[in-house]
Amino acid sequence: MESAASKRKVIAWAFYDFANSAFGTLALTFVYSAYFTKAIAENETIGTSQWSRAVTLSAIVIAIVSPFLGCLADRRNLRAPLLLAFTLIAILSTAGLYYPLPGEVFLALAIFFVANTAYELGIVFYNAYLPDLATEETIGRISGWAWGLGYIGGVACTVIALVGFIDAEPPWFGFGTEAGENIRATNLLVAVWFALFATPLFLSVRGATTSASNAPTAPGPTFRATLRELRRYPQMGRFLLARLIYNDGLVTIFAFGGIYAAGTFDFSFREIMVFGIAANISAGLGAFAMGYVDDRWGGKRTILATIALFIVATAFVSITPHKIGFWIGGLAISAFAGPNQSASRSLMGRFIPKEKANEFYGFFAFSGKITAFLGPLLLGELTRIFDSQRIGVASVALFFIIGGLLLLRVDERKGITESSPP
Repeated sequence: MESAASKRKVIAWAFYDFANSAFGTLALTFVYSAYFTKAIAENETIGTSQWSRAVTLSAIVIAIVSPFLGCLADRRNLRAPLLLAFTLIAILSTAGLYYPLPGEVFLALAIFFVANTAYELGIVFYNAYLPDLATEETIGRISGWAWGLGYIGGVACTVIALVGFIDAEPPWFGFGTEAGENIRATNLLVAVWFALFATPLFLSVRGATTSASNAPTAPGPTFRATLRELRRYPQMGRFLLARLIYNDGLVTIFAFGGIYAAGTFDFSFREIMVFGIAANISAGLGAFAMGYVDDRWGGKRTILATIALFIVATAFVSITPHKIGFWIGGLAISAFAGPNQSASRSLMGRFIPKEKANEFYGFFAFSGKITAFLGPLLLGELTRIFDSQRIGVASVALFFIIGGLLLLRVDERKGITESSPP
């Protein structure tokens, strides 16, 4: 970041994290997911299984289309238009989550599927800006700052939702409490928040070209061609394989944290939101601090440290009988979730040739989603079979163990060399 203009671009880029984290915090993890299982579904066990299937289907679609869209963006210079399109779809469908009433299971899941899929596909093109904004020396901290800012956004939006909609009597803007209207209205808050704070990024990239725009134009991207291209970067391939597994565990924890708190520990919506605030503060502090550690240690060592913590904490929250135990284990996971995701994004950025950022960040999303259905599906089915959310949550540790072992095979320095021009 050598100029005021480049600093402004970094800030605008980071504020997209601030914007979209409200969806991940309120809709995906802590509020709407728990509301669905407690109020819309027939009961919490059936609701957990239904929610897991919606998350699973969304993950499959994301895994299938993200590499193709990444190739298309590189070859046609469509990064900004595709980011804008998926952001708008995510915002509108998030607002639509306000409308399903108790018992309207299919409608709620259908709207959530669209919102979550668009949200995740937008992140593909958002992440692809990182190599253009950072150097090898600063990529860890810039990624960490943005992720930390995202958690601050999640906290701020959650506080407003708690004060203005969950705890307020009456709720703000004339909403009532019948049929959970005040809970459903938090989705409208998320949609407005997302739109407002995503705007600076689109203003900063308007009319701009990216490093990918100079790439040769091809008739059309093919999945097979991109796979062949990936073989030129074996360390990146090994990393993507490892992330394919450990990220599945993290996605599952995020998707079912609120559901687990409500179903096993009998958290109220207010308690879930207070925990969500604390978890986001913990995650934000971790992301800010570990961004510097990432630049010093390297991405691989940073990720391995977080995975070790995840294994211990997941095992702990699956057996603890007390709410305080859930708080301890949950906050520990949160503190290292931001660093894990940030270091994964920055390590990928170190491995990517700039002119192929969209294409390979499409594969980054692919690696995060192609098996992302396994964690939610396994958790949901084990919960249904054994009528126990604890058994389902305990299974998540397997993904962290396997992913960590695969990551040990990655040579970070060699991967950086592979991506550098000869």
